[in-house]
Amino acid sequence: MDKPLLELSNVSFTYPGAEHPVLLEVSFTLQQGDFVAVIGSNGSGKSTLCKCFNGLIPHYYTGDFEGELKLLGESAEEKRVSELSRHIGYVYQDFENQLVRPTVLDDVCFTPLNYGLADYRERGLRALELTGLSGLSREFIWQLSGGQKHLLALAGALAMDPDILVIDEPVAQLDPQHARQIYDILRRLNEQHGKTIVVIEHHAEFIAEYCRSVVLMDGGRLRWQKPVREALTAVEELQGLGIYPPDVTRAAWLLRPDLQAAWDYPLSCEEGRAWFRRRAEAVAAASVNAADVRSLAAASSDGAPAVPPGTGPHAATEAAVSLAAAEPIVRMEQIRLSFRTIHKTLQPVLGGINLELYAGERVALIGNNGAGKSSLMKLIAGITAPTGGTVQVKGITVNGLPPERLSGIVSYVFQNPEDMFIDDSVRGEIAYYLKARKLADRDERVEGMLQAFRLQELAERDARLLSGGQQRRVSLAIGAAVRPAVMLLDEPTANLDISTKQEMTRVLEALRGHVETVVIATHDMALVAEWASRIIVMSEGRIIADGDKEAVFSDGQLLRRAGLAETQLMEMSRLLGLPQICSSLEAFTAAAEWRKGELVYGGSC
Repeated sequence: MDKPLLELSNVSFTYPGAEHPVLLEVSFTLQQGDFVAVIGSNGSGKSTLCKCFNGLIPHYYTGDFEGELKLLGESAEEKRVSELSRHIGYVYQDFENQLVRPTVLDDVCFTPLNYGLADYRERGLRALELTGLSGLSREFIWQLSGGQKHLLALAGALAMDPDILVIDEPVAQLDPQHARQIYDILRRLNEQHGKTIVVIEHHAEFIAEYCRSVVLMDGGRLRWQKPVREALTAVEELQGLGIYPPDVTRAAWLLRPDLQAAWDYPLSCEEGRAWFRRRAEAVAAASVNAADVRSLAAASSDGAPAVPPGTGPHAATEAAVSLAAAEPIVRMEQIRLSFRTIHKTLQPVLGGINLELYAGERVALIGNNGAGKSSLMKLIAGITAPTGGTVQVKGITVNGLPPERLSGIVSYVFQNPEDMFIDDSVRGEIAYYLKARKLADRDERVEGMLQAFRLQELAERDARLLSGGQQRRVSLAIGAAVRPAVMLLDEPTANLDISTKQEMTRVLEALRGHVETVVIATHDMALVAEWASRIIVMSEGRIIADGDKEAVFSDGQLLRRAGLAETQLMEMSRLLGLPQICSSLEAFTAAAEWRKGELVYGGSC
């Protein structure tokens, strides 16, 4: 075997003030040309592990460090971060903090220029070409979409032509189309340019499609390193750690929880279609119980296709909120929003928005990066004033009103968690807003939020030193503790592992008695399908659709226009010809079992 490109031996690390190590005796090797995904629940040590690669730990983030790092076969103990960074490029979760210059070309040239490299401009132009940003070289940073900024951060790392690229949560804040663009570029860098890629990732469907091997972190320990198929088909083990393989893999496991069959579980929708077809054919080839035949025949005797339990047209419908006589909680009339550019021209952001939100609604704003979702929510919160039109919240005209006047009515949780941090402990962060509002039950609320978001063990830690997923949970606890009438969440599940996402859904449900209306802006279609009662689709600053999930998710052209994509379960429902688009694992497996019977016994969908 070739000598490892990078090697960690018995590495342990403890942050200042922490009671337990965040890394514990970790040994890890990275081979030239590999494409590795690092997985694990929030706080398992994924980001901390990768920060050891370029010497940020222990040279920048101080603490108790033990063990050895070797790069290209040589000890890195005496090497500075600047030396290691020539070989290891890093794109962080908060990638916008890596953009430090006014224009795209200035920014991508910044690092090689400061290393004193004479060909800094050529390096920058080549990095822009590799990331597809050549046509934007003269643009200002603030003119870029979120996806373009992420690509620029990647280009900045590429400008040094590193051997290894580490990308922390590459798709956490991106719409599905931009997410796939990022991974397509990473694949090209890996396969055509020989770069070794390491991604820290929660999205198993991307791991299955793009990565070659998987590293599992658990409680600060490296549990194993396996090829991607072997790793993602270990469904029971992963779910026990709060990590979820692709939905199609989990569906196959639920229908056939056999360890001997795990190697055959599908990882993609194309594999899934073949797997479910083979399963149906295997049942057809076996002896068929006559009673089952009669039962199925009787169920379909009226000539209409049978519908599996829990998947009919009204299965997911709850009692509709009567809006005819209700007063809206939020009313927006003819809203326009523009920003003045450096050239003193107006850049339109929102145009012609008319919207009413009512008590009891669970609203999801969806659309591609730059569609205007965050801007719309900031208008409701009073953070931004409209260029034209009127915004009202509970009868109060928001236009020009100081945000603090609305703070007890509207709670806005920012997309970047660190934007909300003021105190030096998690407990203090949550309590700060409650103290400012002089709430008598603040201590009880703080304890409730610490428990609800699994923050008890982190209560005395500085939130700015937590992992991205942990920071997200802290920001959600801050917003939820206020119990506002209107709660606005900007990408609430970004950087969260799947188990914490599910916990977030439960917490939102628990808040229904305290919060009149909840609005989320998200690219997480699984969360939308499970939680939202109303979906508003935005594109280019306008609302292009407003309806329930059945209407929105059944319109493929609409999803593509908005830069979105079906979830695996939705795509599988269509590929298998199920009677309706399934958005939950339970509905899909029930429908797939029914469909299996129909295929076996010759029914028609």
